[in-house]
Amino acid sequence: GAAPPTRTSPARPGELPEAPRPRRRRRRAVVVAALVLAVLLAWPLGLVLWADSRLEHVEATSGAAPTAGTTYLLAGSDSREDGVIEDSETTGARTDTIMLLHVPESGPAALISLPRDTYAEIPGHGAAKINASFSYGGAPLLVSTVEGLTGMTIDHYVEVGFGGITDVVDALGGVELCLDQDVNEPLSGLVWTSGCHVSDGTTALAFARMRYADAQGDIGRAQRQQQLIAAITGEAASPAVLDPRRQVSLVRAGTGALAVSDDTSVVDLGRLALAFRSATGPEGITGTPPIATMDYQPGGVGSTVLLDPDLTPAFFTDIREGSLPPGPVGGLD
Repeated sequence: GAAPPTRTSPARPGELPEAPRPRRRRRRAVVVAALVLAVLLAWPLGLVLWADSRLEHVEATSGAAPTAGTTYLLAGSDSREDGVIEDSETTGARTDTIMLLHVPESGPAALISLPRDTYAEIPGHGAAKINASFSYGGAPLLVSTVEGLTGMTIDHYVEVGFGGITDVVDALGGVELCLDQDVNEPLSGLVWTSGCHVSDGTTALAFARMRYADAQGDIGRAQRQQQLIAAITGEAASPAVLDPRRQVSLVRAGTGALAVSDDTSVVDLGRLALAFRSATGPEGITGTPPIATMDYQPGGVGSTVLLDPDLTPAFFTDIREGSLPPGPVGGLD
């Protein structure tokens, strides 16, 4: 015979009939899922907005007509009041780290270090060490000098205070760095045993600054600076940084260490980080421009690094157009 009809308890006066329990459970599950999704979406958005509000913006870019691709200028800034100063000829604020990061329209991304003692024409000041441009006129003059040297318009300028590097590395819990020699250099403060070590912020900063115990001088220092930033960007992308508390600490340390050009946002910094990882990966280009000599002495400015006048213009054209194959480039001829 037919199955008996399903019976439900009669509703009390003023109450709606009770919904079947499976339907209530599904509703609760949907509400919980919606709340979790809202939190997951709101947290990164809020973090980005907070980070963007903390960024210090400075006048830097020249307004020159753009060149192909996207070009970032990264400068490590310091001042004579900050402690370790290795340049007796340059007074006041200056930059020991100058890196050009270029993403062409097609071809490999490139990270090119410009040695701080590179002999270059500084607009309004004549030829001198390239880092003197920062001392003479801050970020705008450094940008103009690099544009004149490379023929590439700077789209985004990022200045990293050396003291901030310590905070960023410590917020990450340290980074692994490698150097195949023992070092005990009082000027930079680096004490190192040959091999790879997880380094705290103080050691990482000394690692990036050291040059007098390196037979390659500025070239060796440029390689270590590139290694340090690659280590920072790699560690910042690790699963450990998914911890919200660590994210907050890293954003606080990172934004406290940075000053960026007026039209540069946290989103642009995210693109920069991706470009940096691409350039330092197996399909990227890293190195320096072609160097003729590390001890060019034109008079009046001490010993400088002379870029090869015959090879350098074509080198930067190839970087801009993305026509060089991946791998290391530049160095001494």
